[in-house]
Amino acid sequence: MVKVMVLGSINVDTILQLSRVAVPGETLAVNEKSNAAGGKGANQAVAAARAGADTAFIGKVGKDDLGNKMLKTLQKNNIDTTHIAEDKKHGTGSATILVYGDGQNNILVYGGANQEVTLTEVKAAKSQIAASDFLITQFETPQEDAVLAFQIAKENHVTTILNPAPASEISPDLLKVTDLIIPNETESATLTGIEVTDEASMDANAAKFREMGVKNLIITIGDKGAYYNTESAGHGFVPAYKVHAVDPTAAGDTFIGALSSQLKPDLSNVKEALMFAQRASSLTVQKLGAMPSIPTLAEINAAQEKDEEK
Repeated sequence: MVKVMVLGSINVDTILQLSRVAVPGETLAVNEKSNAAGGKGANQAVAAARAGADTAFIGKVGKDDLGNKMLKTLQKNNIDTTHIAEDKKHGTGSATILVYGDGQNNILVYGGANQEVTLTEVKAAKSQIAASDFLITQFETPQEDAVLAFQIAKENHVTTILNPAPASEISPDLLKVTDLIIPNETESATLTGIEVTDEASMDANAAKFREMGVKNLIITIGDKGAYYNTESAGHGFVPAYKVHAVDPTAAGDTFIGALSSQLKPDLSNVKEALMFAQRASSLTVQKLGAMPSIPTLAEINAAQEKDEEK
């Protein structure tokens, strides 16, 4: 079984369904309201665990009811929460997700306890990081934590995966210890300065990331698919499955978690793992909410079998 460790955010999401985007100064009725567990880190961990990976987590919640709820939720998903700390001063992270009638969304995030993860807490997880196959992180916790965690991982031959979301300036020290970077097309363009429009521009993005110190790249491009460029498997494009999208929230997180559950540490099977990840995320977008929409291994396999029968 693949061992995955995630350093990342833990949020409680409020999902508001609206017919369209409000214009400045307008009051717009909300059609439906719901709450769900979320956070990019937590979503990725749950996706990995549900897809069959042995999963552990480094993070922080507030010492509040929401934090307690999130710990129980992660534990119910068979995630090791030993290295999730509690913060007495800051509340558990939260996000408000606005979902529109056309299936698009906007997300407003309150970092809270996620921004208070310390280097000491990362160091405390050193032995578990060292025992992992993959270490994944994003940008919803401090970058200095990511740098230290990735340095520990590299010292112990653990493959590191960076999801640079939300896109921001990346520390050169973090890039030096990143094996695989997985941005979407907007994030990739923001970080490289090269707009993603076709395969040639994707190749140019990969070349730029190599200059920055990262040798392996996957760019997710929504309902079109995913581009890969790796040392062991070359480069190519895997198209997405065509489905009716209801809510894209957590589609990218599902993709990354599911991908990690199938990848070999040397990334040699990246194309096959991408196909699995694409199938998982195609199931996620067909349901509302973040964590509730993430599929299980049985659901992913059943969808793949159904597709093969056609």
